[in-house]
Amino acid sequence: MTSADLFDLLSGALIALGSSTVFVLVLFLGFCIILGFPKLRVTAGRKFMTIKSLEEKVGQEAFAKYLPASSPHGPIDVLRTPELLEHKK
Repeated sequence: MTSADLFDLLSGALIALGSSTVFVLVLFLGFCIILGFPKLRVTAGRKFMTIKSLEEKVGQEAFAKYLPASSPHGPIDVLRTPELLEHKK
C-alpha cells in the first residue's frame, strides 16, 4: 500500500463522514423548520391542535386568584411570626 493509496483512503473517509454529517444536519434542520411553521399561526380557541400556552388550553377563568399578602397562607402564617411582630414594635 503506497502513500497515495493511504491518502486517497483517508480523504475518501473524511469526505464520506463530512457529507453524511451535513446530510443529517440538513435533514434535521429541515424537519425542525417545516414542523415549526404551524406553531407560528394564530390560534383562536380549542378547535386548533396547536396550543401555545396553558391559558389558551384551559381558559383564563381557570387560573387561581392571587391572595393578598395579609391573608393567612396555610397552617403557619409567615407574615405574623413572633420575630416579625417584635420587629414592628
